[in-house]
Amino acid sequence: MTSPHRVVVLALDGVYPFELGVPSRIFDATEGLYEVLTCTPDGRPVRSAADFAVSVDHGPEALDTADTVIVPSFGLSPTAAMLVSAELPEPVAAALARIRPGTRVVSICTGAFVLAAAGLLDGRPATTHWALAEAFRSRFPRVDLDPDVLFVDDGDILTSAGAASGIDLCLHLVRRDHGSEVANRVARRCVVPPWREGGQAQYIEQPVPQNRAHGTAATRQWALEHLDAPLALADLAEHARMSLRTFARRFNDEVGMSPGRWLVQQRVARARHLLESTDLPVDEIAGHVGFATGTSLRQHLHAAIGVSPLTYRRTFRARTEAPTGASTGAGASTGAGASTAS
Repeated sequence: MTSPHRVVVLALDGVYPFELGVPSRIFDATEGLYEVLTCTPDGRPVRSAADFAVSVDHGPEALDTADTVIVPSFGLSPTAAMLVSAELPEPVAAALARIRPGTRVVSICTGAFVLAAAGLLDGRPATTHWALAEAFRSRFPRVDLDPDVLFVDDGDILTSAGAASGIDLCLHLVRRDHGSEVANRVARRCVVPPWREGGQAQYIEQPVPQNRAHGTAATRQWALEHLDAPLALADLAEHARMSLRTFARRFNDEVGMSPGRWLVQQRVARARHLLESTDLPVDEIAGHVGFATGTSLRQHLHAAIGVSPLTYRRTFRARTEAPTGASTGAGASTGAGASTAS
């Protein structure tokens, strides 16, 4: 009889309880295809990011026999010092050194900092939580970071974004190991979507840059008040009382992008707000934000965040009545957002 695939979860100081429990919840639902063990770098309890400690049955020796190692996210010092120093605490480095060559290694959210600090991500594609992308890049410039996706599969190394993307990645592993039928069955048992569309882009907050007293600020504010109009570069330059060339140069210096690109971003942002806060039809929203047609809105929204207007609305639109089978809530998310580079 074939032994189950052994998954060892390495809990670090400050581990988030939700992410710590995801591998066990997903893999145990396969009914015997996986064995999940949880360990710490020294076998002793670790503090969680909540108001309790986590006591485990295994020390780092469990990593010696792992087929897959998962490093879930963490949020408290001293482990979180890696977010600043990019150096592994000695017990963590020693624990990771026990992993056998060829073992599949997985991270959830800030767990990618651990893999990167260990040198496992050098020259490879990876992801982490979008809010930590800048910090990650500054500390690990040799990693090809993609903060827009929910997870990255690079063969023997896989990384995922924040929180629930750990579910996406664990389901992906089940699908990769045993096929869609098994993964879909696990998803149904855990009452989660088997595959989510889109990536992290749909969750990233993109506030409008603060206006400044000089330059193109007044024209930007005017454009935001007239997004429904077919604004052209000439219209913006005329409002700013500048030549086309001067306006385009100053705009790019102040905002960091061309006027055309900025206008598209603002129209997409306004459309997202209307999708979240109103029941207006997509074609009507397109008119309100300056896209010529609903098709144009769909194309620009998909290019920006990877999902359709209806999918985005289902994800973020608060309902006035509870959906069937629930007491409260917004529409459920369904989406993909995976990056595979193997």
